[in-house]
Amino acid sequence: MITRVRPQGEQVRSFLLEHIELHVGDVVALAADKFSISRQAVNKHLVVLREQGAIVKEGNTRDARYRLVPLFSKGFRYPLTQPLEEDVVWSDAVKPCVASLPANIVNIWHHGFTEIFNNAIDHSNGNAVLVKIAQTALSTEIMISDDGIGIFRKIQAELNLLDERHAIFELAKGKLTTDPRNHSGEGIFFTSRMFDQFGILSGALYFDHHKDAYEDVVMEREIAANGTSVFMTLSNSAKHTTREVFDEYTESDDYTFDKTVVPVDLARYGSDGLISRSQAKRLLARLDLFRRVVLDFRNVDAIGQAFADQIFRVFAVEHPETELLPVNANVSVLQMISRARAQREQGG
Repeated sequence: MITRVRPQGEQVRSFLLEHIELHVGDVVALAADKFSISRQAVNKHLVVLREQGAIVKEGNTRDARYRLVPLFSKGFRYPLTQPLEEDVVWSDAVKPCVASLPANIVNIWHHGFTEIFNNAIDHSNGNAVLVKIAQTALSTEIMISDDGIGIFRKIQAELNLLDERHAIFELAKGKLTTDPRNHSGEGIFFTSRMFDQFGILSGALYFDHHKDAYEDVVMEREIAANGTSVFMTLSNSAKHTTREVFDEYTESDDYTFDKTVVPVDLARYGSDGLISRSQAKRLLARLDLFRRVVLDFRNVDAIGQAFADQIFRVFAVEHPETELLPVNANVSVLQMISRARAQREQGG
Protein backbone atom coordinates (compact mmCIF):
# COMPACT_ATOMS: atom_id res chain seq x y z
CA MET A 1 0.00 0.00 0.00
CA ILE A 2 1.36 3.40 -1.01
CA THR A 3 0.70 6.23 1.40
CA ARG A 4 0.73 9.72 -0.05
CA VAL A 5 2.60 12.16 2.16
CA ARG A 6 0.48 15.21 2.86
CA PRO A 7 2.25 18.46 2.09
CA GLN A 8 3.05 20.68 5.00
CA GLY A 9 0.38 23.29 5.65
CA GLU A 10 2.90 26.14 5.67
CA GLN A 11 4.07 25.19 2.19
CA VAL A 12 0.54 25.28 0.83
CA ARG A 13 -0.25 28.59 2.51
CA SER A 14 3.01 30.16 1.34
CA PHE A 15 2.19 29.08 -2.21
CA LEU A 16 -1.30 30.59 -1.92
CA LEU A 17 0.05 33.91 -0.65
CA GLU A 18 2.57 34.05 -3.49
CA HIS A 19 0.01 33.35 -6.23
CA ILE A 20 -3.25 34.69 -4.85
CA GLU A 21 -3.11 38.00 -6.71
CA LEU A 22 -1.44 36.63 -9.84
CA HIS A 23 -4.13 33.98 -10.30
CA VAL A 24 -7.22 35.69 -8.97
CA GLY A 25 -9.80 33.33 -10.42
CA ASP A 26 -8.02 30.00 -10.35
CA VAL A 27 -5.65 29.99 -7.37
CA VAL A 28 -7.58 27.12 -5.72
CA ALA A 29 -7.23 24.89 -8.76
CA LEU A 30 -3.60 25.89 -9.15
CA ALA A 31 -2.74 24.93 -5.56
CA ALA A 32 -4.74 21.70 -5.74
CA ASP A 33 -2.78 20.66 -8.82
CA LYS A 34 0.57 21.79 -7.38
CA PHE A 35 0.24 19.76 -4.17
CA SER A 36 -2.02 16.96 -5.45
CA ILE A 37 -4.73 17.71 -2.91
CA SER A 38 -8.45 18.39 -3.20
CA ARG A 39 -10.00 21.80 -3.65
CA GLN A 40 -11.67 21.34 -0.30
CA ALA A 41 -8.26 20.96 1.32
CA VAL A 42 -7.06 24.13 -0.39
CA ASN A 43 -10.11 26.01 0.81
CA LYS A 44 -9.31 24.98 4.40
CA HIS A 45 -5.90 26.64 4.02
CA LEU A 46 -7.59 29.77 2.65
CA VAL A 47 -9.81 29.82 5.75
CA VAL A 48 -6.69 29.69 7.95
CA LEU A 49 -5.16 32.62 6.06
CA ARG A 50 -8.39 34.59 6.43
CA GLU A 51 -8.45 33.89 10.17
CA GLN A 52 -4.85 35.08 10.41
CA GLY A 53 -5.88 38.33 8.71
CA ALA A 54 -3.51 37.74 5.78
CA ILE A 55 -6.20 37.70 3.07
CA VAL A 56 -9.82 38.69 2.55
CA LYS A 57 -12.50 36.98 0.51
CA GLU A 58 -14.66 38.90 -1.96
CA GLY A 59 -17.72 37.57 -3.80
CA ASN A 60 -19.81 34.45 -3.27
CA THR A 61 -18.57 30.85 -3.21
CA ARG A 62 -18.73 30.28 -6.95
CA ASP A 63 -17.12 33.59 -7.91
CA ALA A 64 -14.94 34.05 -4.82
CA ARG A 65 -11.88 36.23 -5.15
CA TYR A 66 -9.10 36.64 -2.63
CA ARG A 67 -6.62 39.45 -2.11
CA LEU A 68 -3.79 40.20 0.27
CA VAL A 69 -4.50 42.45 3.23
CA PRO A 70 -2.01 45.21 4.05
CA LEU A 71 -0.71 44.43 7.53
CA PHE A 72 0.37 48.04 7.89
CA SER A 73 1.28 51.10 5.86
CA LYS A 74 3.37 53.93 7.25
CA GLY A 75 4.91 57.10 5.92
CA PHE A 76 7.66 59.43 7.15
CA ARG A 77 8.87 62.77 5.78
CA TYR A 78 12.29 64.23 6.53
CA PRO A 79 13.72 67.66 5.57
CA LEU A 80 16.99 67.55 3.68
CA THR A 81 17.75 71.14 4.62
CA GLN A 82 19.08 70.13 8.03
CA PRO A 83 21.55 67.44 9.21
CA LEU A 84 20.16 63.95 8.63
CA GLU A 85 21.72 60.52 9.18
CA GLU A 86 20.44 57.40 7.45
CA ASP A 87 21.40 55.02 10.27
CA VAL A 88 19.34 57.04 12.76
CA VAL A 89 16.30 57.00 10.47
CA TRP A 90 16.77 53.25 10.00
CA SER A 91 16.94 52.56 13.74
CA ASP A 92 14.13 54.88 14.75
CA ALA A 93 11.57 54.45 11.96
CA VAL A 94 12.30 51.59 9.58
CA LYS A 95 13.85 48.78 11.58
CA PRO A 96 10.84 48.45 13.93
CA CYS A 97 8.67 47.77 10.86
CA VAL A 98 10.75 44.77 9.74
CA ALA A 99 12.25 43.60 13.03
CA SER A 100 9.94 40.57 13.26
CA LEU A 101 11.22 39.17 9.95
CA PRO A 102 14.12 36.66 9.70
CA ALA A 103 17.60 38.03 10.34
CA ASN A 104 18.78 37.69 6.72
CA ILE A 105 15.83 39.78 5.53
CA VAL A 106 16.35 42.47 8.18
CA ASN A 107 20.00 42.64 7.08
CA ILE A 108 18.99 43.11 3.43
CA TRP A 109 16.59 45.88 4.37
CA HIS A 110 19.27 47.50 6.52
CA HIS A 111 21.68 47.53 3.60
CA GLY A 112 19.15 48.61 0.98
CA PHE A 113 17.42 51.33 2.96
CA THR A 114 20.55 53.03 4.29
CA GLU A 115 22.22 52.91 0.87
CA ILE A 116 19.34 54.54 -0.99
CA PHE A 117 18.44 56.99 1.79
CA ASN A 118 22.08 58.12 1.94
CA ASN A 119 21.98 58.76 -1.82
CA ALA A 120 19.03 61.09 -1.28
CA ILE A 121 20.96 62.92 1.44
CA ASP A 122 24.22 63.25 -0.46
CA HIS A 123 23.19 63.54 -4.11
CA SER A 124 19.59 64.68 -4.61
CA ASN A 125 20.03 68.42 -3.93
CA GLY A 126 16.43 68.29 -2.77
CA ASN A 127 14.51 69.82 0.12
CA ALA A 128 12.80 66.74 1.53
CA VAL A 129 12.68 62.94 1.32
CA LEU A 130 9.60 60.80 1.82
CA VAL A 131 9.66 57.19 3.06
CA LYS A 132 6.68 54.86 2.68
CA ILE A 133 6.60 51.33 4.08
CA ALA A 134 3.87 48.77 3.30
CA GLN A 135 3.75 45.13 4.34
CA THR A 136 1.52 42.16 3.58
CA ALA A 137 1.84 38.56 4.72
CA LEU A 138 3.79 37.93 1.50
CA SER A 139 6.22 40.82 1.16
CA THR A 140 7.41 44.24 2.26
CA GLU A 141 7.83 47.28 0.04
CA ILE A 142 9.69 50.48 0.83
CA MET A 143 9.64 53.61 -1.31
CA ILE A 144 12.16 56.42 -0.86
CA SER A 145 11.30 59.58 -2.78
CA ASP A 146 13.06 62.94 -2.93
CA ASP A 147 12.23 66.20 -4.71
CA GLY A 148 15.73 66.85 -6.03
CA ILE A 149 17.39 67.09 -9.42
CA GLY A 150 16.76 63.48 -10.41
CA ILE A 151 19.35 60.69 -10.50
CA PHE A 152 19.33 60.09 -14.26
CA ARG A 153 19.54 63.79 -15.08
CA LYS A 154 22.41 64.28 -12.63
CA ILE A 155 24.41 61.35 -14.00
CA GLN A 156 23.82 62.56 -17.55
CA ALA A 157 25.13 66.01 -16.68
CA GLU A 158 28.11 64.81 -14.62
CA LEU A 159 29.29 62.28 -17.23
CA ASN A 160 28.30 64.39 -20.24
CA LEU A 161 26.08 61.63 -21.62
CA LEU A 162 23.97 62.00 -24.74
CA ASP A 163 20.71 60.97 -23.11
CA GLU A 164 19.26 60.15 -19.67
CA ARG A 165 18.70 56.58 -20.88
CA HIS A 166 22.48 56.22 -21.04
CA ALA A 167 22.61 57.01 -17.33
CA ILE A 168 20.51 53.89 -16.72
CA PHE A 169 22.96 51.92 -18.83
CA GLU A 170 25.87 53.12 -16.71
CA LEU A 171 24.02 52.31 -13.48
CA ALA A 172 23.37 48.79 -14.75
CA LYS A 173 27.13 48.22 -15.15
CA GLY A 174 28.01 49.19 -11.59
CA LYS A 175 30.97 51.13 -10.14
CA LEU A 176 29.30 54.42 -11.11
CA THR A 177 29.43 57.47 -8.87
CA THR A 178 29.46 61.23 -9.38
CA ASP A 179 31.33 61.58 -6.08
CA PRO A 180 34.25 59.09 -6.16
CA ARG A 181 35.87 60.69 -3.12
CA ASN A 182 32.99 59.66 -0.85
CA HIS A 183 31.27 56.81 -2.70
CA SER A 184 32.49 53.62 -4.38
CA GLY A 185 29.72 53.48 -6.96
CA GLU A 186 28.77 49.94 -5.92
CA GLY A 187 25.71 50.75 -3.82
CA ILE A 188 22.86 50.85 -6.31
CA PHE A 189 24.26 47.93 -8.32
CA PHE A 190 24.34 45.54 -5.37
CA THR A 191 21.18 46.90 -3.76
CA SER A 192 19.18 46.32 -6.94
CA ARG A 193 20.22 42.66 -6.92
CA MET A 194 19.29 42.02 -3.30
CA PHE A 195 15.58 42.62 -3.79
CA ASP A 196 12.84 40.74 -5.61
CA GLN A 197 12.02 43.95 -7.42
CA PHE A 198 13.95 47.21 -7.59
CA GLY A 199 12.72 50.23 -9.50
CA ILE A 200 13.84 53.83 -10.06
CA LEU A 201 11.46 56.51 -11.33
CA SER A 202 13.14 59.77 -12.24
CA GLY A 203 12.45 62.42 -14.85
CA ALA A 204 10.56 60.72 -17.66
CA LEU A 205 12.14 57.29 -17.17
CA TYR A 206 11.40 54.22 -15.07
CA PHE A 207 14.01 51.49 -14.63
CA ASP A 208 12.92 48.12 -13.26
CA HIS A 209 15.10 45.20 -12.20
CA HIS A 210 13.24 42.01 -11.26
CA LYS A 211 15.11 38.97 -9.99
CA ASP A 212 12.88 36.56 -11.93
CA ALA A 213 12.86 38.53 -15.19
CA TYR A 214 15.17 37.81 -18.09
CA GLU A 215 15.88 41.47 -18.66
CA ASP A 216 15.74 44.89 -17.08
CA VAL A 217 12.87 47.10 -18.20
CA VAL A 218 13.10 50.76 -19.15
CA MET A 219 9.85 52.65 -19.68
CA GLU A 220 9.24 56.28 -20.61
CA ARG A 221 6.37 58.55 -19.62
CA GLU A 222 5.20 61.62 -21.50
CA ILE A 223 5.70 64.17 -18.74
CA ALA A 224 8.97 64.37 -16.83
CA ALA A 225 8.94 65.13 -13.11
CA ASN A 226 11.59 66.34 -10.71
CA GLY A 227 13.09 64.11 -8.07
CA THR A 228 13.79 60.42 -7.74
CA SER A 229 11.64 57.62 -6.35
CA VAL A 230 13.18 54.24 -5.55
CA PHE A 231 10.97 51.19 -4.97
CA MET A 232 12.25 48.05 -3.24
CA THR A 233 10.21 44.89 -2.69
CA LEU A 234 11.31 41.73 -0.88
CA SER A 235 9.54 38.53 0.09
CA ASN A 236 9.10 38.09 3.84
CA SER A 237 10.39 34.54 3.43
CA ALA A 238 13.42 35.24 1.21
CA LYS A 239 16.31 32.85 1.82
CA HIS A 240 19.29 34.66 0.29
CA THR A 241 21.74 36.88 2.17
CA THR A 242 23.66 40.05 1.37
CA ARG A 243 26.87 37.99 1.41
CA GLU A 244 25.58 35.70 -1.33
CA VAL A 245 24.79 38.68 -3.55
CA PHE A 246 28.26 40.16 -3.04
CA ASP A 247 29.89 36.78 -3.70
CA GLU A 248 28.06 36.43 -7.02
CA TYR A 249 30.00 39.40 -8.40
CA THR A 250 33.28 38.74 -6.62
CA GLU A 251 35.74 36.27 -8.08
CA SER A 252 39.02 37.33 -6.48
CA ASP A 253 40.38 36.39 -3.06
CA ASP A 254 40.35 40.00 -1.87
CA TYR A 255 36.54 40.30 -2.34
CA THR A 256 36.90 43.02 -4.94
CA PHE A 257 33.81 43.86 -7.03
CA ASP A 258 35.38 42.55 -10.24
CA LYS A 259 32.53 41.01 -12.22
CA THR A 260 29.53 42.64 -13.88
CA VAL A 261 26.71 41.68 -16.22
CA VAL A 262 25.94 44.19 -18.97
CA PRO A 263 22.57 44.11 -20.81
CA VAL A 264 23.83 44.95 -24.31
CA ASP A 265 20.33 45.89 -25.46
CA LEU A 266 20.48 49.04 -23.30
CA ALA A 267 23.24 50.40 -25.55
CA ARG A 268 20.63 51.04 -28.23
CA TYR A 269 18.69 54.25 -28.52
CA GLY A 270 15.13 53.80 -29.69
CA SER A 271 14.87 51.39 -32.59
CA ASP A 272 18.45 51.88 -33.81
CA GLY A 273 20.48 48.75 -34.39
CA LEU A 274 23.86 48.15 -32.73
CA ILE A 275 26.06 49.07 -35.67
CA SER A 276 28.63 51.75 -34.92
CA ARG A 277 31.86 52.03 -33.00
CA SER A 278 30.39 54.91 -31.01
CA GLN A 279 27.69 52.62 -29.67
CA ALA A 280 30.33 50.04 -28.77
CA LYS A 281 32.44 52.65 -27.00
CA ARG A 282 29.37 53.68 -25.01
CA LEU A 283 28.88 50.06 -23.96
CA LEU A 284 32.58 49.66 -23.10
CA ALA A 285 32.84 52.79 -20.96
CA ARG A 286 34.36 51.88 -17.56
CA LEU A 287 34.34 48.14 -18.28
CA ASP A 288 38.12 48.15 -17.88
CA LEU A 289 37.37 48.49 -14.13
CA PHE A 290 36.28 44.84 -14.09
CA ARG A 291 38.19 41.58 -14.51
CA ARG A 292 35.23 39.70 -15.99
CA VAL A 293 32.40 41.22 -18.01
CA VAL A 294 29.39 39.14 -19.01
CA LEU A 295 27.81 40.72 -22.10
CA ASP A 296 24.16 39.65 -22.25
CA PHE A 297 22.95 39.78 -25.87
CA ARG A 298 19.35 38.82 -25.08
CA ASN A 299 16.92 40.68 -27.41
CA VAL A 300 19.76 41.66 -29.75
CA ASP A 301 19.00 40.24 -33.22
CA ALA A 302 22.14 41.46 -34.96
CA ILE A 303 25.25 43.61 -34.51
CA GLY A 304 27.37 45.44 -37.03
CA GLN A 305 30.94 44.63 -37.99
CA ALA A 306 32.29 47.88 -36.54
CA PHE A 307 30.38 47.34 -33.27
CA ALA A 308 31.77 43.82 -32.86
CA ASP A 309 35.28 44.83 -33.91
CA GLN A 310 35.47 47.66 -31.37
CA ILE A 311 34.52 45.33 -28.53
CA PHE A 312 36.10 41.98 -29.33
CA ARG A 313 39.24 43.14 -31.13
CA VAL A 314 40.14 46.74 -30.25
CA PHE A 315 39.04 46.74 -26.60
CA ALA A 316 40.19 43.13 -26.06
CA VAL A 317 43.69 43.99 -27.31
CA GLU A 318 43.90 47.20 -25.27
CA HIS A 319 42.58 45.55 -22.08
CA PRO A 320 43.75 41.93 -21.98
CA GLU A 321 43.16 41.85 -18.21
CA THR A 322 39.39 42.17 -18.78
CA GLU A 323 37.68 38.97 -19.89
CA LEU A 324 34.64 39.45 -22.17
CA LEU A 325 32.05 36.68 -22.00
CA PRO A 326 29.12 36.96 -24.46
CA VAL A 327 25.96 35.09 -23.43
CA ASN A 328 22.48 34.60 -24.94
CA ALA A 329 23.77 35.53 -28.40
CA ASN A 330 22.07 34.14 -31.51
CA VAL A 331 23.91 32.64 -34.46
CA SER A 332 24.18 35.93 -36.35
CA VAL A 333 25.69 37.75 -33.38
CA LEU A 334 28.08 34.89 -32.61
CA GLN A 335 29.33 34.96 -36.20
CA MET A 336 30.20 38.65 -35.91
CA ILE A 337 31.93 38.06 -32.58
CA SER A 338 33.92 35.14 -34.01
CA ARG A 339 34.96 37.25 -36.99
CA ALA A 340 36.28 40.03 -34.74
CA ARG A 341 38.12 37.56 -32.52
CA ALA A 342 39.68 35.84 -35.51
CA GLN A 343 41.05 39.16 -36.74
CA ARG A 344 42.47 39.81 -33.27
CA GLU A 345 44.25 36.46 -33.29
CA GLN A 346 45.67 37.26 -36.71
CA GLY A 347 46.94 40.58 -35.43
CA GLY A 348 44.59 42.52 -37.73
